[in-house]
Amino acid sequence: MRLRSKGAALLLLALAALLLALLSLRAGRTEAPARPAPPARPASVPQRHPAPGPARLPGPGDLPGVPGARRRRPQRPRLRAGRLGAASLEKLARRPGEARNFHAVLPSELWIHLAVVACGNRVEETLVMLKSAVLFSHRKIQFHIFTEDSLKPEFDKQLQQWPDSYTKKFEHRIYPITFSVGNSQEWKKLFKPCAAQRLFLPVILKDVDSLLYVDTDVLFLRPVDDIWKLLRQFNSTQLAAMAPEHEIPKIGWYSRFARHPFYGPAGVNSGVMLMNLTRIRSTQFKNSMIPTGLAWEDMLYPLYQKYKNAITWGDQDLLNIIFYFNPECLYVFPCQWNYRPDHCMYGSNCKEAEREGVSVLHGNRGVYHDDKQPTFRALYEAIRDFPFQDNLFQSMYYPLQLKFLETVHTLCGRIPQVFLKQIEKTMRRAYEKHVIIHVGPNHMR
Repeated sequence: MRLRSKGAALLLLALAALLLALLSLRAGRTEAPARPAPPARPASVPQRHPAPGPARLPGPGDLPGVPGARRRRPQRPRLRAGRLGAASLEKLARRPGEARNFHAVLPSELWIHLAVVACGNRVEETLVMLKSAVLFSHRKIQFHIFTEDSLKPEFDKQLQQWPDSYTKKFEHRIYPITFSVGNSQEWKKLFKPCAAQRLFLPVILKDVDSLLYVDTDVLFLRPVDDIWKLLRQFNSTQLAAMAPEHEIPKIGWYSRFARHPFYGPAGVNSGVMLMNLTRIRSTQFKNSMIPTGLAWEDMLYPLYQKYKNAITWGDQDLLNIIFYFNPECLYVFPCQWNYRPDHCMYGSNCKEAEREGVSVLHGNRGVYHDDKQPTFRALYEAIRDFPFQDNLFQSMYYPLQLKFLETVHTLCGRIPQVFLKQIEKTMRRAYEKHVIIHVGPNHMR
């Protein structure tokens, strides 16, 4: 009898324990606790160790004197929304196997738009200018090349031969020479062949918001990105930017010889012109022909007809007349962004270039191809002859220094630091970016 009661008691206890276990399991399912840590191994259970493998040689990331210890790699900063680089945006938007289409991927504000007009024997000069833009630029560039039909195949051929590491930094489009108003033959003969085409860029490039126009004889000695940033400095009425034609009005051409209105005390030079095309297209310009304003396209031909017997420098003179009547529309940037032989052949008169170095070199008057200004020619030939894949310092900068030693007898050659300061800084930044960012500081010795 006692045994039966004992067995019943044990059975009741077992049932109670089972019931408690079921209740606790059900309660655990209804809650959402954090994942429990694995139970500690009892001290009585022997620890298992993997079989020893072959000894590992110390690597470049190992800490000296501490076997097996590794340097902790610094965390890469996360890109914030809206600050993705162009390459990152391309990777995000393009699936494996898809062709590159930057225009479908990148927002328009991430592109730099660069326009040039090239006719006659200006193919090589234009290609050297485009090369200087690509060598130092950070952002991708859209080239808008306006040229004669006979030159189009040569541009396509030459640009496609550049290495992939550079062709991925730009796209190009070639346009025929067209004039939307007036007599085409008159426009073509204005000053130099096709030069007047620049006046019609706001009309032709309707889908482009902002644009940098340069002559074929321009060289970039620092990233194009830097002059593009000047767009941010425009106030609410400014829609174009140019540099003065001369720094000293009493020896400037416009102040002494012009027979038409011109901007400011010495006029402006149109060889490097930054434009907000959207504003140009939407502005009514004051003029000397009618009391009301005129749209850009409607103003060009009547303006030419009125002043054609008084202008010497063609389209540049027309731009000076336009901004004489609309001075609030022009932003004037310093001479270092449009540095010409005039800034050194009569003595150094560009103070900004003396302080910061030449940013954009403008070799007008054919100085890249004669012996009148050997300093300008040396820079042109250094960029023209530079092999794309070579080291910038070894293959461009050091030979350039040696060439400059041969020009010290000239007025422009007496100030080599003005020409070299900015290009040295640009090359140094490019070198540091490659070595420190791409190779990594932990691998430098």
